[in-house]
Amino acid sequence: MSDVPAQRLLLVHAHPDDETIGTGATMAKYAAEGRGVTLVTCTGGEMGEILVPDLEHLAADRDDQLAEHRRGELEAAMKELGVTDHRFLGGFGRYRDSGMVWREDGYARVGDDVPENAFWNADLTEAATFLVEVVREVRPQVMVTYDQFGNYGHPDHIQAHRVAMYGAQLAAVPTYRRDLGEPWEISKIYWIAMADSRLRQGIRALRAAGDTSTFESWDPDGELPMTTPDADIAAEVDATDYADRKLDALRAHATQVSVEGPFFALSNNLGSKAWAIESYRIAKGRPGEPGPNGFETDLFAGL
Repeated sequence: MSDVPAQRLLLVHAHPDDETIGTGATMAKYAAEGRGVTLVTCTGGEMGEILVPDLEHLAADRDDQLAEHRRGELEAAMKELGVTDHRFLGGFGRYRDSGMVWREDGYARVGDDVPENAFWNADLTEAATFLVEVVREVRPQVMVTYDQFGNYGHPDHIQAHRVAMYGAQLAAVPTYRRDLGEPWEISKIYWIAMADSRLRQGIRALRAAGDTSTFESWDPDGELPMTTPDADIAAEVDATDYADRKLDALRAHATQVSVEGPFFALSNNLGSKAWAIESYRIAKGRPGEPGPNGFETDLFAGL
């Protein structure tokens, strides 16, 4: 009897920690339910900002050893989420973090000095072909990645979107790279999203609970960056039973995420819903039957 899970999810993320921030609760829930969860990380996160003073020497402009450290953080985070299949696109070190700079409007963009081996400079067909190999091996029914803007403009998130979408397309072509295995078509593809109403509710709840520093410049009654209109959301995975696992995985990414302070403390008092309900837009396939809130509650619905 085969030990391959009947339902299999593939996630394509840009850097170590992205997977936990955006999809960690979903990953923990599906892993606990016995579904297959495969994570592909596209870079080592070499350009990340280091929040641990004793590790500042790992930075790109000093020892340039942050990727190896973040590799260990990712392994620890996956243990917290219960995910055993995690890989780097093309192997660890193939593509370097491209870095980014912030725009005045609160979004990111590519910087002026991008390393030659940065993911942003990757040959699209080459990078997508590395993903083809994974797709044909794992044979996922569902894939999750970013939207065409990388959700907030980071060049590596944009490139991850391109690679994921093109890789999924190539993997289904019977005559493309026969040596990489039998063709496989992914039935449903989702893009990570932050539902506009949920973020507004979260900001209001935090302020009502006494936190006025988090999202200080964001007006819950005005225009918010990085959100998706509720009308564009297809699915919301409620994994509140796995909120603690997501928070523990965030703690594992210590160089990038600080879980101290009022935001995380208050999120627990608010039922951890800010962390445990994750929203998605559908990019391929048909949504299944909606739940009580009008969204799919399972990414595999209808398959």
